[in-house]
Amino acid sequence: MQKKTTEKSKGISGRDVIRTLGRSVREFKGASIATPIIVSGEVVMEVAIPFVTAQLINTIQAGATIGALLPFAGALVLMALASLAFGIGAGITCSQASCGLAMNLRHDVFAAVQRFSFANIDQFSSSSLVTRLTTDITNVQLAYMMVIRTAIRCPFLLIAGVVMAFIMAGPMALIFLVIVPLLGFGLYKVVVTVHPIFRSVFHKYDALNESIEENVTGMRDVKSYVRQDYEKEKFGRAAKDVCADFTRAEKILALNTPMMNFAVYAVFVFVIQFGSYLIISSRGTVMNVGQMSALTTYSFMILMALMMVSMVFAMITMAQESAERICEVLSTEPTIKNPASPVTEMRDGSIDFDNVTFKYSEKAEHRALAEIDLHIKSGETIGIMGGTGSAKTSLVNLISRLYDVTEGSVRVGGVDVRDYDLEFLRNNVAVVLQKNVLFSGSIKENLRWGNPDATYDELVEVCKLAQADEFIQQLPNKYDYYIEQGGTNVSGGQKQRLCIARALLKRPKVLILDDSTSAVDTKTDALIREGLKSYLPEATKIIIAQRVSSVQDADRILVLENGHVAGLGTHDELLKTCDFYRDTYLAQNRASAEAEKDGAATDGTAAKGGEANAR
Repeated sequence: MQKKTTEKSKGISGRDVIRTLGRSVREFKGASIATPIIVSGEVVMEVAIPFVTAQLINTIQAGATIGALLPFAGALVLMALASLAFGIGAGITCSQASCGLAMNLRHDVFAAVQRFSFANIDQFSSSSLVTRLTTDITNVQLAYMMVIRTAIRCPFLLIAGVVMAFIMAGPMALIFLVIVPLLGFGLYKVVVTVHPIFRSVFHKYDALNESIEENVTGMRDVKSYVRQDYEKEKFGRAAKDVCADFTRAEKILALNTPMMNFAVYAVFVFVIQFGSYLIISSRGTVMNVGQMSALTTYSFMILMALMMVSMVFAMITMAQESAERICEVLSTEPTIKNPASPVTEMRDGSIDFDNVTFKYSEKAEHRALAEIDLHIKSGETIGIMGGTGSAKTSLVNLISRLYDVTEGSVRVGGVDVRDYDLEFLRNNVAVVLQKNVLFSGSIKENLRWGNPDATYDELVEVCKLAQADEFIQQLPNKYDYYIEQGGTNVSGGQKQRLCIARALLKRPKVLILDDSTSAVDTKTDALIREGLKSYLPEATKIIIAQRVSSVQDADRILVLENGHVAGLGTHDELLKTCDFYRDTYLAQNRASAEAEKDGAATDGTAAKGGEANAR
């Protein structure tokens, strides 16, 4: 899976990255444009100050009076204040632009993920998406801040400094034409070497986050099997892997500092040595003290600009891979989209599978479903059974168009599901999964996912039908009881009943229960099914279950085996014609009978013991 995303990101060109990220600047475009303009004013002031300072030194050397020095002093103060004002202004607009871009990118990436189909989600791991929404966007934010401010300021300062150095010192400034290209070549080699390392690091970050996510999600299993040491060792390996790559990259990037120091000292030695020689030998006719002072300042300015450029390159190098990973999400087209003219009316809840074949990807050799022909009348209750991996969930996922069929068609209400408006279809086909998800918030807020406008009485009604009201009434604050993230403060059975109630609020034309009563007892299961009949008499109900008792009263029962229809009929018909169904029924009844027998024997022993004690 990770290999897919890596190969895809390599196909995104730099121009595409800039264009894609540029769309997220939006309302912060003004601040983004203003920052380089303000920075330009700051650079002009910084470059002008050494020039005026040189004139001041020469004036002092010539023996000028205090009155003659005041204009120079006033000009320097004004330029310093102007430079400070420009710097503050650039800092404000730069922070607005970079933080705004990060905010918009997070919004756009999250919105893109919400539009993804299950097939798109399968391309990315959840840990990878989290890394892109956090670490990668932070890297791009920092890089953008440096690009619109430092990356504009430094080259401008570098060019202006070189020009002024030639104006002030003439041929001596040629040293910069030698040192700058050499330094630039060294920086380029560092960037080219480091970029592949950062590309590897960010994919290892995904693996690190995945390890954390798995451990936190499966904490109960980790503790139950006493695997804490193993998990710590696995996480430690992943962390060391990331650390090793980052250390390698930082070691290479650290070469910037000695290269810059060498350049700075070489230029200063040259300027001071030959500048002093020219001043003394020409008695100030070829070069004077003011020019020497200005050249020294410009040398420091040019080399500091180069050092900042190296830092910008390092940041951009780190952010380049992050930007490509973000653009990979933003440029991924959902595999399932609304048609040009979507249908927004559903005649009834009838469902037709016409010669349906389904594979999870085009390249997959295995067919999850093969040649399924199934016709369900509106209002029917259909049970679905099958062994693990028999594609029960895959079948019902096609009804709400969480995936699209590979061959054939699925029709609901006589219309191909690919012709419906997606939101309309999914509002009319409610699905309750086995692994139910509750979100942090009150019970009321969770239930209203099914209908945001539901009244309190409607909430109570559906909870009574789903056999949830009884336990809710025993909770502190009742329907205002706060559900923790993931529903960790309610049991599995309570979670399932709340999710069934949530689905009932939609009043769908098709209701799918995907093994969603597995955590409740058989009595409660039967009461829930009775409630569904009375509340949604005209809705088509599809019940996936492992217990025969959950489906034996259905109008018809579908048995799947390896993606094929192994049996279809009533409970009595399947007992005669379907081996899998009959074997499952007998095994479950035998287990129930033995449990009852063991219970009766235990009760009898207890009764005898009581009589003996009485005697």
